[in-house]
Amino acid sequence: MTRKEQAIMLHHNGFNCAQSVACSFCNVMGADPETTFRLAEALGFGMGNMGTCGAVSAMALVTGMKISDGNLDHPTTKKECYQMMQKLIAEFTDKNGSIICREIKGVDTGKVLRSCDGCIEDAVELLDKYLLGIEE
Repeated sequence: MTRKEQAIMLHHNGFNCAQSVACSFCNVMGADPETTFRLAEALGFGMGNMGTCGAVSAMALVTGMKISDGNLDHPTTKKECYQMMQKLIAEFTDKNGSIICREIKGVDTGKVLRSCDGCIEDAVELLDKYLLGIEE
């Protein structure tokens, strides 16, 4: 099963969009699934208010876990994380027209830009591409 297939399966089993993306990268982050599930829970449904897409928020969570040096005394990787997120957000926006859940779901316009499954697939694909160098 590919990481995208795993993420979609998790979503269909009740995980929110952020949990689906983040938990599909547990092995990459060196994180246990329960902790990751709990950390990502409030990020779903656009942080509970249809703000930033949960799949995008999960990209930030995974990026930090993969890139951060974890140095509590002298952190040095913030710039690298921010630059990666700029790249990920730009490409996600190019693919989907927005990173805002409300806009992607077409709440105000009636025009759905992308399904939740599609956003999850795009987030996983972008993380695979930019963090792991895996392209389909």
